[in-house]
Amino acid sequence: MPDRSPLAPVVARLRTTNPYAVDVAVAALALFAVSLQWLFPDEGDDPLSWRGWLLGAATAVPLVWRRAAPFATACAVSTATPAQALYHAPPPDLMYGGFVVLYTLAALARPWQRRVMLAGWLIGVATTISHREDAEPFEYAFQLLSIVCAYAFGSLSRSRRAYTAELEDRARRLERERAADTARATARERARIARDMHDILAHAVSLMVVQAEAGPVVVRSDPARAEAAFDAIATAGRDAMTQLRRILGVLKEEEREAGPRRLPQPGLAALPVLVRLVGESTGLRAELRTSGEPRPLPPDTEVAAYRIVQEALTNTVKHAYASCAAVALDWAEDAVTLTVTDDGRGPSAPGDAPGGGGHGLIGIRERAAACGGGAVTGGGPDGGFRVVVRLPVVAAGRPAALG
Repeated sequence: MPDRSPLAPVVARLRTTNPYAVDVAVAALALFAVSLQWLFPDEGDDPLSWRGWLLGAATAVPLVWRRAAPFATACAVSTATPAQALYHAPPPDLMYGGFVVLYTLAALARPWQRRVMLAGWLIGVATTISHREDAEPFEYAFQLLSIVCAYAFGSLSRSRRAYTAELEDRARRLERERAADTARATARERARIARDMHDILAHAVSLMVVQAEAGPVVVRSDPARAEAAFDAIATAGRDAMTQLRRILGVLKEEEREAGPRRLPQPGLAALPVLVRLVGESTGLRAELRTSGEPRPLPPDTEVAAYRIVQEALTNTVKHAYASCAAVALDWAEDAVTLTVTDDGRGPSAPGDAPGGGGHGLIGIRERAAACGGGAVTGGGPDGGFRVVVRLPVVAAGRPAALG
């Protein structure tokens, strides 16, 4: 809660003032206080003397350096104060400089310096009072209690400063952690968008290239087939544009703030349409087989499964020169296994076949790992190429082992 005390503005102003200026003002105030007793002596006191005033000034002037050299300042004031008291011209009523240096030591000095100076002042004040002829018992209690109070206020200031420094350090650490979390989240989101854009564009462009190559061949001999090829190109382009608009929408701040309505991301329910469109657009004999009892998947896993199958079929169309491809979904108690196989040429040359380690296969592995699963790619048992991905039904904290 904010400080509502009447002194709060004054304290805030002092904190922003030059420390040296504050110390000069404190020293001047202490010098003024010790001078009053000589300027206006009480009845019966000893007369004012210059030596007495100089000893009094020696208890105040060193306060100018109380923060720069707290222990040296305390030693100087501790020497001048008993000398002033023993000189009797006249003795001080209050140890103004002593209170300030005790406060400063308790707030700034090292532990051994604080303890030595506190013990020295308690012993010195008690001894000095005992040498006075008219010393009263209450003077012991008053002076000693004043010393303890000044020291206690300094200790409280030190504790508060340490607490404030700890809070500020904790706030800086939290800010750094928040910035690091934001950077990691941004990197993950960028990687996800990059994978999605790669999958969408690679799939759509591959289908359009296949149809564009086939169109001119049949445009005269089979106009109906040529028209179907151009329709397939248009369909693939429109689908790619729709999905790209949905992905790019997350990059627009104004849409994010307004909460736009977006089409849902494709999942396993869209696989039959995907397999059918690939077959119709490319002439590839593609089929989808399902075994086991389907189970609900987390939304991110649904999207990852669709994109993995999409990328695997894109690789088949682009690289395998295959005549048929099969997509199999095998449901188990705790996971679903996606298997995409083709009868193409397989990983015959590094960088040429699907096993060449391009961005598509890297994206497949990243998607599987992000969902707590794993992926294996390589040649099939009967030739061609095979992609096997195992995704957990419930998101796991570590990649699922491939059986």
